[in-house]
Amino acid sequence: MRKYELMTIYPVEDEKYNAGLAAVKADLAKFGAEIEKEEPYGDRDLTYEVKKFNRGRFVLLNIKANPSKIAELDAAFKFNTNLIKYLFVLKEEKKA
Repeated sequence: MRKYELMTIYPVEDEKYNAGLAAVKADLAKFGAEIEKEEPYGDRDLTYEVKKFNRGRFVLLNIKANPSKIAELDAAFKFNTNLIKYLFVLKEEKKA
């Protein structure tokens, strides 16, 4: 398993945010990923309109996942209507 940062952006409405985050967590569990840390970044203006949204609620998830499952997670996230945008970034491991 490798470590990734997953930045996610949800609608600011509490109902849509909670549904979107719950769906993301369910998809991560379904594909065997572990959430190590969850950092809410709050509501922010988007630089440009995305899916007719001008504001979003940002959440950073530090996860451990099998690299072969990232493409499957990507496909699953595309069906989440309460997820505006997301980005997987591979974390570099520090050498001792």
